[in-house]
Amino acid sequence: MSKAIVIEEFGGPEVMQWREHNLPELASGEVRIRHTAVGLNFIDTYQRSGLYPLELPSGLGLEAAGEVVSVGSDVDYVSPGDRIVYISMPPGAYAEQRVYPADKVVRLPAGVEDRTAAAAMLKGLTAWYLLHRSYQAQPGDSILLYAAAGGVGLIATQWARHLGVKVIGVVSTAEKAELAKQLGCAEIVMADASDFVAQVRAITGGEGVAAVYDSIGRDTFIQSLDCLRPHGTMVSFGNASGPVDPISPLELAKRGSLFLTRPAVFDFITTPEDLRAAADELFAVLESGAVKIKIGQTWSIAEAAEAHRALEARQTTGSTLLLP
Repeated sequence: MSKAIVIEEFGGPEVMQWREHNLPELASGEVRIRHTAVGLNFIDTYQRSGLYPLELPSGLGLEAAGEVVSVGSDVDYVSPGDRIVYISMPPGAYAEQRVYPADKVVRLPAGVEDRTAAAAMLKGLTAWYLLHRSYQAQPGDSILLYAAAGGVGLIATQWARHLGVKVIGVVSTAEKAELAKQLGCAEIVMADASDFVAQVRAITGGEGVAAVYDSIGRDTFIQSLDCLRPHGTMVSFGNASGPVDPISPLELAKRGSLFLTRPAVFDFITTPEDLRAAADELFAVLESGAVKIKIGQTWSIAEAAEAHRALEARQTTGSTLLLP
């Protein structure tokens, strides 16, 4: 018997129930994992609320680190006792233990601790695909990064600086501005600035940025387009303020033939080989010290509702963990 968070309806944090559940028997290609740390991500709130609908009842959580307890038949990548991390559907990481497909786990190197892995895997691979796949940031580029003091933001900022990229960070408070600067933002623009676009233009000498990485969505979309240089790339990768309203493609043309993409991390790690190769790139920058993971706060898994409220109220910094 193991305890887990379960939802039976969509809604606010109060729909999450912490209760006992029976683990299924291991099937071929599956492993049983004892979680040591669970990552909290904005996508969890989208799935809980129904913005990204799930089949109910459902667990929550896509990211966790832990130890392999047992393996089913036809599993040769991991063995009992191995330390692993995973990020993928189906949800269910908000649990003490779970049964999970072996081809979706990644072995952890000795130099990456469990809590670091759970705090970094989904956010780190998001930073990876933003900087290396959605728009391949080049040395000397200027980019605009929203939520620069958040979990993805702090990783992406450090990684971009490591690549020789100038990061203009967007934050909501002076405390977050200081943190973002400490970890690599060259410039800061406050999220509520009345002259937001003018500030970005001034920082870039009137040119605009090569790419905008926008996780906010509806409230910032048009101003983000206005911050781009001609042929710049708009990467819309989140909906913190709600989904973006439909726009005409002519909006891209009249701003200098812009590019627009709405990527999702799982489309870049569709095979075990792609997943492990991407993870290797992330582990390399973690082990080198080029990217350091800030765990800003922790809750127990049983307190997941409180953690969701804090995340949605933008009261968190860095990565948040739920602990068994």
